[in-house]
Amino acid sequence: MRMGRIVAFSWLLWSAGAAQAQQLPEIALTVNGHKLTAEVAHTDPARMQGLMHRRILPENRGMLFVFDQVALHGMWMKNTYIPLSVAFLDERGAIINIADMEPHKLDTYPAAKPAKYALEVNHGWFGKRGIKPGVKVEGLERAPSAR
Repeated sequence: MRMGRIVAFSWLLWSAGAAQAQQLPEIALTVNGHKLTAEVAHTDPARMQGLMHRRILPENRGMLFVFDQVALHGMWMKNTYIPLSVAFLDERGAIINIADMEPHKLDTYPAAKPAKYALEVNHGWFGKRGIKPGVKVEGLERAPSAR
């Protein structure tokens, strides 16, 4: 009985986050042969909200941040419950650097060089798949432009 309640509660938490996420467009991305679905945060409000307040992120899901300018962007984990990894990408989609981020940290996790995109996934997703800087993320051309 208890396991059923835990599963139902987890589903409710995911559904609440998914309902919020349904407002964002989604695109399919491929990284070194590994597929994932990314919600696209391409507006200021969506970039500011990011994955805040969510309790779970399903495997092979993530959030792609599309910035209006190539710059030294940084990410933080305020009000974020999920441990995440972020890859900063250049205009061509090549990974510049990857950082593992801890929940609720107010430290900034910066791009090592000017970036156009940031891709957040569950903590360790890149490492488990042997994905390192220099690898290209495919499918970015389907992302809406930054607004």
